[in-house]
Amino acid sequence: MKKTLKWNRDELLGSPLFEPLHAVLSHLEVGHFPALGELNALLAMRPAITVQSGKRLRFVAQGLGKQAFESQYEPRCYLSGEVQTRDNNLHDLFNALVWLTFPQGKAAINMRHYRALMAASVDASSQRGAVRDMAALFDESGVIVASADAELSGLLRDFKWKELFWSRREDVTAAMGFYIFGHGLHEKAMQPYIGMTGQGLVLQVDAEFFNWPLPRKMQHLDERVAAYLDEPSNCQSTRELTPVPLLGIPGWSSDNERAEYYENRNYFRPGRRTSQVDPIR
Repeated sequence: MKKTLKWNRDELLGSPLFEPLHAVLSHLEVGHFPALGELNALLAMRPAITVQSGKRLRFVAQGLGKQAFESQYEPRCYLSGEVQTRDNNLHDLFNALVWLTFPQGKAAINMRHYRALMAASVDASSQRGAVRDMAALFDESGVIVASADAELSGLLRDFKWKELFWSRREDVTAAMGFYIFGHGLHEKAMQPYIGMTGQGLVLQVDAEFFNWPLPRKMQHLDERVAAYLDEPSNCQSTRELTPVPLLGIPGWSSDNERAEYYENRNYFRPGRRTSQVDPIR
């Protein structure tokens, strides 16, 4: 859905919700909504980004009307490297910024979609299926959770929100990092609200990770996410992801600086499952 919110780059640069995008945001103009040419200029500033077919990435205007298979969004991206991007559209802008930040992860998701679509074109009875559901959910609502503490990861997976975010608050700040990947979540984060929840992919990292500069962190997480998505045995179910109530993360909301905040069971809902999946090494 197209949004008409006022563009304020500096507000985003001051928000932890947009931290993964800070490096690319800093190169955008302050006073106007980024145009297609500016996004391609950002591409030109960095080493070439390619999709998994080997084609170089570029952002193009959205095609109009009914499209042949090869011109549809995911096939066109895979076959030509062209990411269709609408003008003055927050959703598509954040999609482009995530491509610039996590290019390997985005390319892996595109490959997942393309392979599933090709399979469906051969078998007319094939449905979207769990693999595409998982890829789409992470693409839109994913959060990369970097954790150097398996016990904290377990609390997250077991929906122990108050124990994690309040009782273990200092430990979370020291040994966990939450990085929004989903461009749909970035769009929602323009107007944060109680109930805003991401879908977390928990990755085990060494404690030294938290001393790295942001660009190195993002590159490492991009490589890890891509490796996970490229493994055929992964991404078989959305249950591989764990809910993350974003405004409960320490430092992400001024309201969560009191214990009572975490007693809102409409937001911090009790889990219906126990920890089943270890952090990804």
